[in-house]
Amino acid sequence: MTKLEEVEHLLRRSRRFYETAVMQISRGFHDLAVFSLEQSLQLFLEASLLKLGVDFPRTHSVRRLLEIIHEVTGKDKIKEILRRFSIELGALEDAYITSRYVARDYNREEVERFKRVVEEVMRVVGEVID
Repeated sequence: MTKLEEVEHLLRRSRRFYETAVMQISRGFHDLAVFSLEQSLQLFLEASLLKLGVDFPRTHSVRRLLEIIHEVTGKDKIKEILRRFSIELGALEDAYITSRYVARDYNREEVERFKRVVEEVMRVVGEVID
């Protein structure tokens, strides 16, 4: 698989996880929606790093992936998004683990907030790397 094919594959999976999250939100499956949103963002950031010519580390930390994007691009917009959404991004990372091992419920307002954060992070990163 070429780098371009891998980028396209990751972006396609990212979109599918996002669409799955939207469906899960509509059905009231908030815990699963948060997991899907985290996966969508993680795959998007990995694809973004590949676009920048950087092999991404095997990490489940969306904050670390954003830090690497900032290191590579030097763009303050990325640093600002990390600062602005540090709590939400940390909570998304936690959702990756808790979705498997801990009973954690989310309400609709929480998941809608996570959805908006994921959309904003993707928008800003997309603007920076394109």
